[in-house]
Parts: sequence; C-alpha cells; structure tokens
Amino acid sequence: MASVSVFLTLLFFLFSLINSSSAARLLASSVDGEQPLLMEYHKGPLLSGLTAVNLIWYGKFTPTQRAIVADFISSFSIRPRQSRQSTVSSWWQTTHKYYNHLSTPRPSSPPLSLALKSQRLDDSYSLGKSLRMKHIVRLSSNGAQKNSINIVLTASDVTVDGFCMSRCGAHGSSRWGLQQGKFAYIWVGNSDSQCPGTCAWPFHQPPYGPQTPPLVAPNNDVGVDGMIINIASLLAGTVTNPFSNGYFQGPAEAPLEAASACTGIYGKGAYPGYPGELLVDSTTGASYNALGDNGRKYLLPALFDPSTSKCSIFV
Repeated sequence: MASVSVFLTLLFFLFSLINSSSAARLLASSVDGEQPLLMEYHKGPLLSGLTAVNLIWYGKFTPTQRAIVADFISSFSIRPRQSRQSTVSSWWQTTHKYYNHLSTPRPSSPPLSLALKSQRLDDSYSLGKSLRMKHIVRLSSNGAQKNSINIVLTASDVTVDGFCMSRCGAHGSSRWGLQQGKFAYIWVGNSDSQCPGTCAWPFHQPPYGPQTPPLVAPNNDVGVDGMIINIASLLAGTVTNPFSNGYFQGPAEAPLEAASACTGIYGKGAYPGYPGELLVDSTTGASYNALGDNGRKYLLPALFDPSTSKCSIFV
C-alpha cells in the first residue's frame, strides 16, 4: 500500500531549515551534479482501458464539497463543451508517458481513460468514527470492482490509523470475485479540523519550517481543496503503480511514485515552504494551476516525467 506521506512533506520543510537539497534541486541534478531520480519499472501491470472512478463518501459532506470533488474527477474526460476550458486532462498527460516507457510494450492494451461512474453516501458512519485500514478496504469494496478505482473519502470528524501522523491518504489493491482478481482503491481524509497544515498545505501554515502566509484555497474550502491535491497525487500513483509492482523508486512499502517524487512542488521556482509561481484569481485572490469542469479551479501537484527524469511543472 502506498501513501501520501506526511513525513516527506515534513522533511521538505525541515530541509529548508538546514539549507539542504530540496526535492526540486535533487531532481534537477544537471545543475548541481547529483544523480537524477529514476522511476524504476518493476514489471507489473499498469491500469489501462476505460476505468470507472467511484466515490464513496464516508461521514458528513455538504453537497458543495461533493460537487468540488465530482467536478474534478469529471474533468479527466474531455468533452466538446469544456475542452477549451478544462486543463486537468492536460495535466494528466504526464502519466501517459509511463506507458510509453514500459520495458515490455503492451500494444494490445487500450489507453487509460478515467470517467466518474458512481457515488455512494455513508453519512451514518456505519463503521464508526475511528477506522483502521481494514475498514477502508471494506468500504472500498462497496464500489464496482472490475475496471474501477474506488475512492473512499472520510469526513473531517473521522480518524483513520496513521492519518495526520504518517499519511494524508493511501492507495492499494484488494481481491474481488471468485477468480480473485484485484481492484484498485484510494483513501483520502479531510484534514480540515485535524491537520490542515500537514495535509492541506499550502492552504494552511505548516507545523514546521517556514511560516509563510497560506494561499487562498481555489474553492474556498481548505479541507476539500487539500483533498483534491491528495486525490490527484494518489490517482497518479494508482495508475502507474496499482499493485505495488509498477513504477516507483525506493522500497515497495514506502515508494516514491509519480506525484510523491515531487512533494511540495506546484509551480515554477518551488522550494521548501514556497509552492512555486501559480495563477491567481483576480476576484478571490485564490491560487490555482488548473481549470476543471464547471469552471472549477484546482491546485494540482507536479508529476515526475519519466522522459526527462524531472518534475513536470504545469504552469
């Protein structure tokens, strides 16, 4: 199981205190002579073909909060009416490069295409408000399990093992059906009342490192806008390393994946405590780097580009 690691985020800030190499400098090795980070392929399958994304809401979420996330997922599917406005699908193109770099090409596999399929509400807290990962897997199995990614989203008053302490979310796989096939799942928590400085940075001041003013959240919801960052990161990790034997660097139990290899980088010139140059809404002052469905604005993480061995900056 891979996670959006809190430790990586904290290290990103701590490095700035001792003037050590940031993630951006580590990847830009041609400047300071270091070895570039290489995303190793471990021979396993990647997700391909039309893949449904199913949202499983656990706990209390407002209709507006659900719409922010649903519009983000819908933005992955390019449709004529929004193709000129949405840039989320363009940000996602970096993940397609991983398929081009497979050591064993699979020409018979259709290209990956994500589409929002279903949403399930569990606002009665059927498993209580204190969950373990086995509960997350159980909740994820409530969604369709073939050709699907099931995303479990826990409300701000739900605690999950390791949440805020070692991770902001995680992705993994589980078994389904008589043939024991695998399906992929993601879990992300709303950190608004528990650890926004850790899991919703840069929309809240961090617990460590430079205390620069937080950015204005593009959808005016620190918790949910932070969830978008983590959902985006884990989606990239899920499709490129769905079963812990795809693309990653380091140990399988704590891998650096397509997005986690670029922790804390959102725009050009990013360094510890500074997310980089971003677009700013002239009316609200909100910072963002991508446009989504229904005119939504989002802040999305940089993705590691396997063709350049550097973090790909979207704006």
